[in-house]
Amino acid sequence: MTPRRTPRNSGRGARPRTALRTGRPGPASWLGRRTCCGTAWLRSQLPHPFPERTPSCAPRRRGWRHADELRLAARTAHDALLGDADDPASYASDVATLLGIARRSLDMEAADDPALGAMRDRIVELAALVADLGADLVQYGALLDADPARLAEVEDRRALLTSLTRRYGPELTDVLAWAEEAERQLVDLDVSDEALAALAAERDALAAETAKLGSALSAARHDAADRLASSISAELAGLAMPEARVTVTVASRTPGAGAYPLIVDGAPAVAGPDGLDEVEILLQPRPDAPALPVQRGASGGELSRVMLAIEVCLGEAAKDVPTLVFDEVDAGVGGRAAIEVGRRLARLAQDYQVIVVTHLPQVAAYADQHVVIDKPEDSTNRGVSAVRVVDGADRVAELARMLAGSGTETARQHAAEMLTSAAADLADDGTRNGRSPARR
Repeated sequence: MTPRRTPRNSGRGARPRTALRTGRPGPASWLGRRTCCGTAWLRSQLPHPFPERTPSCAPRRRGWRHADELRLAARTAHDALLGDADDPASYASDVATLLGIARRSLDMEAADDPALGAMRDRIVELAALVADLGADLVQYGALLDADPARLAEVEDRRALLTSLTRRYGPELTDVLAWAEEAERQLVDLDVSDEALAALAAERDALAAETAKLGSALSAARHDAADRLASSISAELAGLAMPEARVTVTVASRTPGAGAYPLIVDGAPAVAGPDGLDEVEILLQPRPDAPALPVQRGASGGELSRVMLAIEVCLGEAAKDVPTLVFDEVDAGVGGRAAIEVGRRLARLAQDYQVIVVTHLPQVAAYADQHVVIDKPEDSTNRGVSAVRVVDGADRVAELARMLAGSGTETARQHAAEMLTSAAADLADDGTRNGRSPARR
């Protein structure tokens, strides 16, 4: 695009002006220049008042949309009242004909009885009203405007106004105010050769700095990708996924329309808000399965375990997330692997609030608080569930139920041993890591 030169800048250099930074597209910014140059167009698109947005326009738009249906309804009502000129047989049953029969039946006797004469006069009035209403229906159908081109024009205008208010609004008056401000700033915009050269130099310097920082970030990502993948795979081996392999890929971002091209290490690149790369985690659950992105190729239980492994591996790097929720993290897990899941979750709970939905007593034994969700036996509402916290003997009884399906003495002893073992495990882990056994 060739910038427009204004007379007040011709023949002399001018100091570059700083574009105003706002939350909306800046009318004086380099990228907003094209929008500013269309200020006159914008104003031409916004006549005041705006008929397409007024309440009176809504009935007309509905009429244009349904003109054929409205015309048919009026014609049907007219034919019921006065008959169809194209169908003589219809005159035998229309309202006007039936009223005429009723009037004639009273004409001969109306003179002998005033009450009957009054009813005959009312029939005459009804016939006149029917004739007037039929004429109005004919006129309504004739004046009905079926204009597809006008309807399309109005709908296009409404779409344009909606788009403008979404971008510059919220109201159309705000759009006009923005246009006036853009026009004012456009007058003050310096487009001299010196100003444009300064802007181009600043752009090139920022592009070079972006390329340098992006290259360093990409190198760090490539260096960390293999180490992170190996650590996650090792963690998954302890979570009943011994054959799973995780790969972390770091690929250059695909150039898109409107993206500013950078040159990084002699090759074209595109920068986004988080660097030059697209980072993806691939999961291969077993050797004969393809490696797919975890969000597409992992089941619910696998995804939870991969998430758990990632959180364990990242440790300090993910502390800006206060709460972690795991559902089905124990799917397909039992025995020693379930204990490992519980231990890792407890380790995460030293730094986060961890919420786990589990059916395994080995995992539940590691929790600080054990919450049971069940349906009350006396409830008649199938959508109601009860939530209760269990502790002490009640927790032992719940773990026994999870173990054996009943609260036998043997199951209770096993549950108590499980709680004792988990507490000792947590205390030993806290000692090794220099933490207090009281984790929160």
